[in-house]
Amino acid sequence: MPDYPAPLGELITFFESLPEAERRENLIDLAAASAAHAPKEGESYALEDVRKDAECTDTVGIHVRIENDGRVHFAVSLGPKVQTLTRALTTILCRGLSGCTLQEVIAVPQDFVPRIIGADLVRLRSQTVYYVLGRMKQAAQALLEKRPS
Repeated sequence: MPDYPAPLGELITFFESLPEAERRENLIDLAAASAAHAPKEGESYALEDVRKDAECTDTVGIHVRIENDGRVHFAVSLGPKVQTLTRALTTILCRGLSGCTLQEVIAVPQDFVPRIIGADLVRLRSQTVYYVLGRMKQAAQALLEKRPS
């Protein structure tokens, strides 16, 4: 099993322990909580990447704040048409990657997604379930490349 950041690992373990019906209920609850991870008024971000890609039904903004110790915190803005599952994964990723370094974010493998949402939903949603993680990794990579050596 890959080495995940501790908060993400705890979420993976939690979801794997749930029967399918409870897993889906929890995903719906997390989707409803996605607004809590939106960028805050007056907050300053090292990177803000807001765009609409073909892989997603609406605009998604990735906002990254870097603490003095190099730890990152993500905020994500989601357009009104973004699907429930993408909203749920946004909450999971914001919680699970908060406090990581840029390198840790880039190193997170995407193999955990089916372990959280279940193989059936992965098949139904194809690659869209990986969209927010991919955008977060791109943001981390861009910030890493901008940093002075």
